[in-house]
Amino acid sequence: MKSGPTIVTTVLVLFLVLPAMPAPAGVEETARVESAAEVLSKIMEIPEKTIPPTLLADARGIAIIPNVIKVGFIVGGQYGRGVLVVRGKGDAWGNPVFVSLMSGSVGWQIGAESTDFILVFKTRKSIEGIMKGKYTLGAEAGVAAGPVGRRAKAETDVEMKAEIYSYSRSRGLFAGISLEGSSLQIDDKSNAAFYGREDVRPADIAEGKNIKPPASAEKLERALEAHTRKPS
Repeated sequence: MKSGPTIVTTVLVLFLVLPAMPAPAGVEETARVESAAEVLSKIMEIPEKTIPPTLLADARGIAIIPNVIKVGFIVGGQYGRGVLVVRGKGDAWGNPVFVSLMSGSVGWQIGAESTDFILVFKTRKSIEGIMKGKYTLGAEAGVAAGPVGRRAKAETDVEMKAEIYSYSRSRGLFAGISLEGSSLQIDDKSNAAFYGREDVRPADIAEGKNIKPPASAEKLERALEAHTRKPS
């Protein structure tokens, strides 16, 4: 039988060694990536109430923020965490970059338990701003409520001059909604947990530079490929 001091020594050694071992993808972050894939797929199920496929086909980036909760009563804001995925060379989607969203209260959403948000980026300008850390929507690039429905793009093309189009879904209600004044910020802690590296840079994640995503990211990649294909 091992003596007390020996057992204590063994436990101490394990305590010191285990934290240094490569950590698997964070459970919370994995759930967030999978939830983002589900949100996109659910929203695209109803042709008459969806993001125009042509808008998605031309998108340079997509941010999906599931389960945004309201902070404050009646007058307050909303906070949530999700992912931003950017198109790279050959229009291939890159790895998910974790981000957080802080927004003001939105009238018709007051009282909702949670809301899913999707932001569609038409250019790389605003994406590059987000990669630097924190970005206020509408301050440097126009953000507007996105058109809804498969034919909406053709009907509103003349007015579609914003760089970012935003959408929300709450209690089954899906609509384009403006998030001007809201902020998107890189979630460094979640990026480190998911990719197992403290020194990982958002731009490197997005471009896949020497970074291989966990297998759990494949579901989101498949959803993006399925719903953002360019017309043949």
